[in-house]
Amino acid sequence: MAITGRIWGALTSVVKLEDAVNRKAAAVQAQQARIEDLTGRVIRLEAQLELLTGAASLKKLKAD
Repeated sequence: MAITGRIWGALTSVVKLEDAVNRKAAAVQAQQARIEDLTGRVIRLEAQLELLTGAASLKKLKAD
């Protein structure tokens, strides 16, 4: 009976570990999607900043 208990305990532990790994994987995927979204937003902000600074420079040149 002791061997059966040990085997059952090991199988239970494996199932618990698999569940934990699956939850972590889902959390990592969600975090990766958020990082990619933020990266895209930063790229768009950088492009807007470059356009605005370029327009300001042109406006300054025309005023001089």
